[in-house]
Amino acid sequence: MINIMYAGNSGVFDGMLISAISLSGSTAQPISIYILTMDLTDKDPRFTPITEKDGEYIQTVIREKNPDSCVFVIDMGALYREHLDGSPNAECSYTPYAMLRLLSDRVDIIPDKILYLDTDTVVLSDISELYETDITDYEYAATRDYFGRFFFGKNYINSGVLLLNMQKIRKTGMLSRAAELCRARKIFLCDQSAINASTKKALYLPFKYNEQKRSRENTVIRHFSMTIKWFPFFHTKNIKPWNVEGVEKYLFKYDLPRVRPTLDEYINRKEQYKNNRVKEAAYDEQIDCAGVFLN
Repeated sequence: MINIMYAGNSGVFDGMLISAISLSGSTAQPISIYILTMDLTDKDPRFTPITEKDGEYIQTVIREKNPDSCVFVIDMGALYREHLDGSPNAECSYTPYAMLRLLSDRVDIIPDKILYLDTDTVVLSDISELYETDITDYEYAATRDYFGRFFFGKNYINSGVLLLNMQKIRKTGMLSRAAELCRARKIFLCDQSAINASTKKALYLPFKYNEQKRSRENTVIRHFSMTIKWFPFFHTKNIKPWNVEGVEKYLFKYDLPRVRPTLDEYINRKEQYKNNRVKEAAYDEQIDCAGVFLN
């Protein structure tokens, strides 16, 4: 069994779907996906949670590859409000959902070993190669941040792909310290920098497990994170895999050929899910109307 963790709200459902499609196509092993989410519409109307139906649909998709795969949608609202509500990092370039993984050690059903993935990751080859890495003596395994290593130190890790030893983390308190840092003061790249600052022992992995710049022949996970472009002038580029037109237009040379099969399936699956929801809504409306009529 390969255990996977995502975190986010309804706005990144497409990313979770794409990543899950690529995951299930990369291994014959069953996959357990744990989705950390919450309803924060009292703070921002856009912050609606991943729903049980969203999770059920992703489960349907991955079970086509292995019937033993499963998805768990975990409401983190109470934990967030207890430990991170009011954090000075709640309003930054990232949503509060980025900090939910800092609370994952407090969730009993999260297994002792789990691979956290950002929702803008696409798996390009067998994920077992990474998941089977021995991290017995480490809190986690991760790659260095492609650009951050130049600005924050050579061992500054990118937190978009984290192979977590939750058993050890629960003993060392690494995630608890990171959460406390985020609650206490404003931090640049808050959750990622807090993890870096709180780490006692990490295993550093090659870039093929979290390739942040472009796909290569040996890339296992392509992470579509924001990149810096120096020419013809300094600027940033942030193209996500669900922006299919953007991938086709700007990332066609290296990335598109490798992610094309996943994106094609995603387009079909998204349309299927949309149609299913329309049918369900129409059916629910009929029931409501019938109820009103009968009353």
